[in-house]
Amino acid sequence: MGHMRFKGVIPANLLPFRADLSIDEAAYRRHLSWLANTKGVTGITVNGHAAEVSSLSREERRHALAIALDEVAGKVPLISGIYADGTQEAVELARDAKAGGAAGILVFPPTLFMWGAQVKPEMVLRHFTAIADAVDLPIVVFEYPPASGIGYSPETLALLAKFPSVVGVKDWSNDIVAFEQNLRAIRQSGRPVAMLSSFTMSLFATFVLGADGCISGMGSVVADLQAELFEAVQQKDLDRARAINDRLDPLVRVFYAPPFVDMHNRMKEALALLGRIPAAHVRPPLTPVSDEERARIRLALKAAGLLQ
Repeated sequence: MGHMRFKGVIPANLLPFRADLSIDEAAYRRHLSWLANTKGVTGITVNGHAAEVSSLSREERRHALAIALDEVAGKVPLISGIYADGTQEAVELARDAKAGGAAGILVFPPTLFMWGAQVKPEMVLRHFTAIADAVDLPIVVFEYPPASGIGYSPETLALLAKFPSVVGVKDWSNDIVAFEQNLRAIRQSGRPVAMLSSFTMSLFATFVLGADGCISGMGSVVADLQAELFEAVQQKDLDRARAINDRLDPLVRVFYAPPFVDMHNRMKEALALLGRIPAAHVRPPLTPVSDEERARIRLALKAAGLLQ
């Protein structure tokens, strides 16, 4: 396990809901099937931000993972998100992921960390030690933007990279300087820990810097284009990579426009406009996008060459 490495394009799936806000299993299965059968996709992350994980009960998280495992049927490995504010709850969710058949776990930082984790790395190490001791699953560390208060320093990431079960870092630093510092810290750890970019607003730049792949909610809409971009950079075909990045740009600008909290709502609307899910229902406190914004998403899909 210590030598395992997650690489390539790993979309974080969106989770379709019915009008009554229950999980729309049929739509979810179609969405998962499209992701798993997309060339260049090497895994799928379930129970992440893109799946509105904060609104899901423990049983719904188990159910979402079970549906995904059944639908994907071994085509690609599944990473299950561990979103919890307490270490004991995180341990229990990690055990659920292990029992449910996940190939790895993505560990979110507890919000408590914003009150001191950057100056008390022992909190972070204690959290991850408890999880690693409880389950023998590969762990991907979720790195948040430094400005959030719960992003880890490069020094803390280097310490986490020493854990035998840590196989990757999902870097959502959203700062290209911080991204490069984190990348160097991980590389200098001496372990084969993957740097998985979640900096979707500047994915091209992070791939050029040397990211091993990406974990991206936007991948739920454009996993194919992200895979083509990654392949082009790996082949050092920068002209091709720039052309693909130009297609992604209008979608990046519309998905990640203020307010940032609406990014996955907009991506659901894109899937609905593309006919991949029947409707873009979101759970409160999230709110549906406006007609005006839906029109902007449609124009961005057309500009990217995804919608006639």
